[in-house]
Amino acid sequence: MNNSGKPLILIVDDVPDNLAVLHHLLREKYRVRIAKDGFRALELAEMSPFPDLIILDVMMPELDGFEVCRRLKRNPKTSSIPVIFHSASHREEDEELGLQLGAVDYLAKPMAPALILARIASQISLQEASARLQNSNALLAESVREKTAELARMQDALIMTMGLMAEARDSDAARHIKVTQQIALLLAKRMQEKGMHRQLLSDEYLAALFKTIPLHDVGKLGLPDQVLFKQGKLEPDEYALMRQHPRLGLEIILSVEEFLGKPHLFLRIAKELAYSHQERWDGRGYPQGLIAEEIPVSARLMAIADAYDGLTRSREYETLRSHREAMLLLAEGAGSQFDPAMVAVALEISDAIEIAVSCIRSQATRSILSVCEPA
Repeated sequence: MNNSGKPLILIVDDVPDNLAVLHHLLREKYRVRIAKDGFRALELAEMSPFPDLIILDVMMPELDGFEVCRRLKRNPKTSSIPVIFHSASHREEDEELGLQLGAVDYLAKPMAPALILARIASQISLQEASARLQNSNALLAESVREKTAELARMQDALIMTMGLMAEARDSDAARHIKVTQQIALLLAKRMQEKGMHRQLLSDEYLAALFKTIPLHDVGKLGLPDQVLFKQGKLEPDEYALMRQHPRLGLEIILSVEEFLGKPHLFLRIAKELAYSHQERWDGRGYPQGLIAEEIPVSARLMAIADAYDGLTRSREYETLRSHREAMLLLAEGAGSQFDPAMVAVALEISDAIEIAVSCIRSQATRSILSVCEPA
């Protein structure tokens, strides 16, 4: 994303009237470059600063939009620039080809100006989220280089860094982390005692799970503030952005794993939590639509802990539930949203959950460092 003010959009069309209409529509919110043919478009796309988005006509002489898109995606300098086709062709096969070539959207002419602006704004927001992700990755890599000499220290530094970043964006983040840690740990310990998932739930696994829980929503660092902090119901395009946070979280953890150069239990669980905590037992979750035991055990535990905290934590835009009401709602979600066997265990230890959560919420907010060890 450019650092010189408004996002930069390259408009490519061989019809002057179309260029004039789009330029007039976009000029207040965006900086605009104009190309009247495909060859000039390729030149301007490589010109610094690079465009943040390209709006590309299909039917042009000499070099049509499809070929321009092919060349853009083959060029390392321009391959990451999102392309939106804007064409008079309404043929389904043209739209399919455009998306196969790497375009992010295909808009058929004529289209309402408000819809064009909304589609463009959505793509620009995704680009901003991607830029945030890259910045977060850079900060994480630097933190690891400076503060860690061994894997155990890396784990604590990562949790501390991400926890502090989360706390800065949410005043109640510390208590949320503590509550979800304690519920997940209580559930996992009881399951371990009952012999459930015997091959997985070792003491080492439980310790690693406790440490990784603060990272489950790390992908939200890549979301725009106007979406993350919006009070009330999200609009469809905002909700689509919010649903990106598991993928963004996975990419952050993968960047750390790549830096280390080897797999580890801690990072494996962190990836599971970040990427799968929004999955549902019945397969209607996201981002992968996993069903039942396809969902990692860690993510199933996190789903219950996160749901309980969300139901009982005071928020201006949600109805606050009592402990009993929350447990009843968890029971209602068994077999649809949640693993029914895990919900049964949660009901068994309902009193222990209520006591642990009450204790955490009655305490003054402490440093995020206190989440790094079980209570």
